[in-house]
Amino acid sequence: MSETATPSSSTGLAPVGDSPLVTEQGKTTIADTVVAKIAGIATREVSGVHALGGGTSRAVGALRERIPGGRTNHSQGVSVEVGERQAAVDIQLVAEYGVSIADLAAGIRRNVISAVERMTGLDVTEVNIEVQDIFLPSEDEGQDAQDDQSAQDKASRVQ
Repeated sequence: MSETATPSSSTGLAPVGDSPLVTEQGKTTIADTVVAKIAGIATREVSGVHALGGGTSRAVGALRERIPGGRTNHSQGVSVEVGERQAAVDIQLVAEYGVSIADLAAGIRRNVISAVERMTGLDVTEVNIEVQDIFLPSEDEGQDAQDDQSAQDKASRVQ
């Protein structure tokens, strides 16, 4: 009682039902981490995104990157639910000051949906975006200046 669609010209395999991931020859399963990485990379590609994740996950990510051999966690700040045919994505991020958050969210949704659907064949049902903070360039510059001053104070007190 399975429905078959017309065979795909690129693979020659006939999808069963409405999903390209389920064919007569077998089923393809995509792990949550794969979808989360794709969504994370697609989010970072959008101008106006400073960082992904909340404060704690960014701190852990910064420590992880400093460890020799440590790599960037592309899925940081991204959580997903993946089914056989659909995926839902939740993203936490820090936006750059001055960007329109509504435009930023729309751009992220477009990019994430496009990337996930193109690469996995899953239908993205929703992309929820939580902007947790705004990045002000003067914050980092001010912190660097404070660190430099502290280093100078320590250097001048000890000879």
